[in-house]
Amino acid sequence: MNLISSTEELTATCERLARHPFVTVDTEFLRETTFWPKVCVIQLASPEEAVAVDALAEGLDLAPFFELMARPGVVKVFHAARQDIEIVWSLARIIPAPLFDTQIAAMVCGYGDQASYGDLVQQICKVALDKSSRFTDWSRRPLSDAQISYAIADVTWLRDIYAFLVRKLENTGRMDWLADEMATLSSPATYEQKPENAWERLKGRARKPRDLAVLMEIAAWREHEAQTRDVPRSRVLKDDVLVEIALAAPRDAEQLGALRAFPRGMERARAGAEILAAVERGLARDPRGLPRIERERRPARDTATVELLKVLLRQVAERHGVAVKMIATVEDLESIAADDHADVAALKGWRRELFGERALLLKRGRLALSVERGKVIALEWRDAAVDPAS
Repeated sequence: MNLISSTEELTATCERLARHPFVTVDTEFLRETTFWPKVCVIQLASPEEAVAVDALAEGLDLAPFFELMARPGVVKVFHAARQDIEIVWSLARIIPAPLFDTQIAAMVCGYGDQASYGDLVQQICKVALDKSSRFTDWSRRPLSDAQISYAIADVTWLRDIYAFLVRKLENTGRMDWLADEMATLSSPATYEQKPENAWERLKGRARKPRDLAVLMEIAAWREHEAQTRDVPRSRVLKDDVLVEIALAAPRDAEQLGALRAFPRGMERARAGAEILAAVERGLARDPRGLPRIERERRPARDTATVELLKVLLRQVAERHGVAVKMIATVEDLESIAADDHADVAALKGWRRELFGERALLLKRGRLALSVERGKVIALEWRDAAVDPAS
C-alpha cells in the first residue's frame, strides 16, 4: 500500500506532487479527548498518484507537507476544508493556498446544502464508497490495508469531483461566487482561538455588565487551561457551570463550592483559587470599557412576508441550481422583510442579482408567486396582462 512513514519518502513525494496544478488533501484525526486535533493520517493525491502519510510515524518530520501546502502554484483541494485547515494552522501556522473546497463548490452547483463526500462520489463518479472503516481508531498502529485503502479513497475520487465542479463553475460563470466563502476559510482569524475571545461563544447568556465582565474572565481562564492541558473545554468546566459562576460571582471557596453544578471539591484545589481570582478580575473591570450586551434580537417578524420570501428563495434556488443555504438564511429573510437596505449577504453581489432584487420586488408588490404544473413560478407585473396599478 502507498503508506509513507519516513521524512525522506515524504520529501520526495511532495516534490512530485508540487509539479502538478492541484493536489487533493484530506486528514484523519482524533480530538475527543484533546483540545487540539491530533492528526493521525494525511492523504494526498495528484492526477498521477495517491498516498497516505502516517503522521504518527516515529521520527517523521511533516515540514515537506507544510511546504507543499504553502506552495502558491498548486491548488489545494479539500472537501469540507475547515477542520483540515485548522489542523494545518494549529501545527504550522499555515493556511493552505490557493484553496478550493468541493463542498462549497457543490452548493454553488446545486448539489444541496453541505453535500457529503460520499454523496458527491455517488452522484458525480457513480461509485458507492466503502464505509467500513469510517469509525476506525486512526491512532492505533499498525494501520490495516483496509484503513489505508479507505483513507486514500478520500482523495482519489476527490480529483474527479474537483475537475467536474471546476468545469461546471466555468461553464456557468460562477467561479467568482466562491470568493466570499474561500476568503473566510483562508483567514487566520477563522482558526485563532485566543483565550481573551472565548467569552464570545457564551455572550448571549450574560444578563448585565457585571455578569459579562465575570464571564469574560472565567471563560478566558478555562480556554487557557484547556489549551495548556490539551483537553476539551468541557473537561475543565462545562458551559453551564461557567454561566452559573458568572451570574453568582462567588467571592470565596465556600460560595463557589455551594454552586449547584460546580464540581465537588474543586473549590479547594488550585483551579478553585484561580477561578475566584478570575471572578475578582471581572468584578474589578470598569463597566464602561465592556462590550455592549446585545440581546439576541431579530427584526420584527412580518410572518407573511418571510413565508413568501422562503417560497421565492426555494424557487430561485431550484431554477438556478444553487443550494438554498448559499443564497440566503432565514435570518437574512427576516432582515429583508424588515428593511429594504438590510446589511445581509443576500442583498449583495451575485446573491442580490440572483435573489435579492426579486425579494425586494416581492415586498413591493411588483412580483407575484404562482403555481404552474406543480412548480412555483415568479411573475413580474410587467409580464402580466394587466398591471394592477393601472
